[in-house]
Amino acid sequence: MGFARACSVALVGVEGVVVEVQADLEPGVAAFTLVGLPDKSLVESRDRVRAAVVNSGAEWPQKKLTVGLSPASVPKSGSGFDLAVACAVLGAAERIDPAMIADVVMIGELGLDGRVRPVRGVLPAVLAAAEAGYEQVVVPEQTAGEAALVPGISVLGVRSLRQLIAVLCDEPVPEEPVEGQGRPDAMLAGLMIPGTGLGTGLAPAAALGDGHLPDLADVAGQPRPRQALEVAAAGGHHLLFSGPPGAGKTMLAERLSSVLPPLTRQESLEVTAVHSVAGILPPGEPLVSRAPYCAPHHSATMQSLVGGGNGMPRPGAVSLAHRGVLFLDEAPEFSGKALDALRQPLESGHVVVARAAGVVRLPARFLMVLAANPCPCGRHSLTGAGCECPPSVVRRYQARLSGPLLDRVDLRVEVEPVDRADHLGHGGRGESTAVVAARVRDARARAAERLVGTPWTTNSEVPGHELRTRLLVAPGALAAAERDLERGILTARGLDRVLRVAWTVADLRGADRPDASDVAVALELRTGIQRGVPMGTGQR
Repeated sequence: MGFARACSVALVGVEGVVVEVQADLEPGVAAFTLVGLPDKSLVESRDRVRAAVVNSGAEWPQKKLTVGLSPASVPKSGSGFDLAVACAVLGAAERIDPAMIADVVMIGELGLDGRVRPVRGVLPAVLAAAEAGYEQVVVPEQTAGEAALVPGISVLGVRSLRQLIAVLCDEPVPEEPVEGQGRPDAMLAGLMIPGTGLGTGLAPAAALGDGHLPDLADVAGQPRPRQALEVAAAGGHHLLFSGPPGAGKTMLAERLSSVLPPLTRQESLEVTAVHSVAGILPPGEPLVSRAPYCAPHHSATMQSLVGGGNGMPRPGAVSLAHRGVLFLDEAPEFSGKALDALRQPLESGHVVVARAAGVVRLPARFLMVLAANPCPCGRHSLTGAGCECPPSVVRRYQARLSGPLLDRVDLRVEVEPVDRADHLGHGGRGESTAVVAARVRDARARAAERLVGTPWTTNSEVPGHELRTRLLVAPGALAAAERDLERGILTARGLDRVLRVAWTVADLRGADRPDASDVAVALELRTGIQRGVPMGTGQR
C-alpha cells in the first residue's frame, strides 16, 4: 500500500483554508475515488489528472486509488487542486519522494497535455499558506509574480507537470516551448471571468486605453462640488451629488479615484486579493497600487452589489471597490432593496453574505458617491426649463433614496448648471488633480499622525465616542450643531459625522483642531443650509 500527501488551498470568499490532499493506493480493481466535498469542476479533475500524468511521461498506477481532501467539512471548488492531486498520486506510486511534497503547497490547473494553467485567487491562497506556517509554494508560471508578493514564501513557478516532476526528483528540467508567440497568451484565460473586461464599470472611461487619467481641471466651474470632492477624498467621507443632467456630476465622480492617495502595501494586498478572486486582476500587473473605481449600472441586483451568486458567494461591487470609490450614477433608479443593502457595509467596512453553501465575510471599506437628478425628467431645479413632473412624482422619486441611507452620507452637494462663461473657459481652468491630490495627501498625513496607535487611519473611521471624549474640538464650536440636533435637523449619527467632516476640514487648512467655522462648513455640506462661511479648504 502506498500513501502520500501534498497541500493546496480552498478559498472561502477572499480567505483561504489550507487543504491536505491525501492519496492512498491499495490492491484491487483500478478505480479513482475523490472524497472531501468536491464540486463539479473538482470531480472532473480525475480525468484531467490522469491524462496529464500519462502525457507527462509518468505511469498511472493500476490500483484502487482514493484521494481525500481534508478537512472534509470544508466545501472545495475550482480546478486549482489539480497539481496537488497529481503530485500526491505520483508520491503514493513512488514516482517522486513523498517527503519532498509533504509540506509544499501546490496551486494550479492541469491541462490534458500536462501544462499547468493559472487559476484565480493565487494571492489570497498564498497568504493563507503563509499564515498557516508553510514556506514553499508551487504555482503556475504566469502567477508567480502574484504569489511572490507574500513575504517569507519561496515560490516556484512551473510551466508543466513534467518540469515539476524533474525538480522534485532532482532531474534535468526539460524546456517547454512557448506556443503562440505574437498572440495573446491563451493560458491567461483562466484568470479572467467572462464579462469582466472593459466596459463593466471597473475603471473610469477616460482611463481605459492609452492610460490617460481624467483631470479635475477638465471640469468647468463647480467650485463648491470640487471642494466637497476634496473633503471627501481627504477624510473618506461618502458624498451625494444632486442636480440636473449635464452639470458635471459624473465627471466629478470619475476624477475622485485619481485624487485619492496611492494605496499602502497592506491596502494593495487587500485589494489585489479581492480582484484576484473576482477574476478582474489585469494579467501582468500582480499588485494593484491605485485606488479602484467601480461604477455598476443602475439595473444591478442586490447580489451583484453586495456579493452572492450560486454556491459559495462571490465578491460584489462593494468589495471590488474596497479601498476605492463606488459610484452609483442615477442612484434613484437603483432598486430600493439593492440600495438599502449598502447600509451595513457603509458602517462596518465589510459585508457578511450568508448562503446555503456557507457564510462569507468580504471586505467592503469604500468611498461611496451617489449622483441623482431632482426628478425623473431632470429639469425640476431649472428655472424656465419646463418640468412637467407633478409634485407627488417628484417627492416619490426623491424618496427612493431612503432616510437611513442618506443619514450615512456625510456630504450632500447641489451641483448647479454650468454657465456660459465657465463652459467656454472664460473663467480659467480650475485646479488640476495633482494640486488637489497633494493637499489630500497632506491632510491624510495629519490625520494619520493624530490617530497613531489606534486602529483608524482616516477621520471617517473614528467612532463617535472617541470624537466626543478624546478628540475634542475648540470650546463652543459645536453650538450650531447642537442646536440642529435639538431641532431634529441632525440625528445622533449625523452629529458624529459632522464632527468627522469638521476634523477633515481642519486638516485641509492645517489647523490643530476644528473651530466653529470648520463645524459650520461641515454642517453646510451635510444639510445644504447656508451658514455664511467661506467654503475654501485652504488657509483662511
